[in-house]
Amino acid sequence: MKKRQLGRSDLQVAPLAFGGNVFGWTINEPTSFQLLDNFLAAGFNLVDTADVYSRWVPGNKGGESEAIIGNWMRLRGNRDKVIVATKVGADMGQGKTDLSKKYILKAVEDSLQRLQTDYIDLYQTHWDDDTTPVEETLEVYAQLVKEGKVRWIGASNLSAARLTASLEASAKNGYPRYESFQPGYNLYDRDGFEKELEPICLEHQVGVISYYSLASGFLSGKYRSESDLSKSVRGGGVKKYLDERGLRILSALDAVAAQYKTTPASVAIAWLIARPSITAPIASATNPEQLKDLVKAAELSLDTPAIELLDKASA
Repeated sequence: MKKRQLGRSDLQVAPLAFGGNVFGWTINEPTSFQLLDNFLAAGFNLVDTADVYSRWVPGNKGGESEAIIGNWMRLRGNRDKVIVATKVGADMGQGKTDLSKKYILKAVEDSLQRLQTDYIDLYQTHWDDDTTPVEETLEVYAQLVKEGKVRWIGASNLSAARLTASLEASAKNGYPRYESFQPGYNLYDRDGFEKELEPICLEHQVGVISYYSLASGFLSGKYRSESDLSKSVRGGGVKKYLDERGLRILSALDAVAAQYKTTPASVAIAWLIARPSITAPIASATNPEQLKDLVKAAELSLDTPAIELLDKASA
């Protein structure tokens, strides 16, 4: 499978990342292992997680996803074949987002322990902390890179202003720079990324690993009316997409899927992969059939009329 360079880093990633938010939430450890095995066997290598996954589940305290990935890599002996991306800064019980030096130095050790590794390939700012100067955050990342605990850094959910300020601070002070950016982005949710953030990423050669690639499952086509919302744990988050524009997008996905003899989910992800700014969209699977759809998406090359149809429907 043809790999893509992530930003200006030396990380070469397959054009799809596995979203580890489901580990320890909607799937247990044995199922997680099976899907990760299949993902790696299909030629993919980027697994995205966060320290806070899946703290929202009753009885969980955060770190469950990292721990499952760590157990899998230890049992399979495959650490060198996996690009591990995790995140820091979300509320882990401290009551706020935190990107201070003191906090990150402790959080990174916790993540390394759970992942059972001595380095993280891509360490990402998860949520902004506007009480901490960007220079303080980048300075501690520089220390972690120097110590060999982190190879490269990325960011997620920053505003255009804070992303720009961070890139400028890195250039001015010689800190490592964010080589990747992780926005919520899909065929339905386009404006937030395309208007301000996409131009910054293209100008500065920052790789993009987008999340919510299927709009919480809406773009898979399994939710077409309010009566479908009870089909899964995540169904409640889909209601907002059931409007005229959402149904128009599903219709276009159906048409392209029929043309390529594939599924709407595969087409929605293939559209993301075809975007010049996107390095690897992130998508989750909870069973082998869903994973097959994701694998097909990475092999699907949409022609210009198909992309134009989807662009128009989702405009």
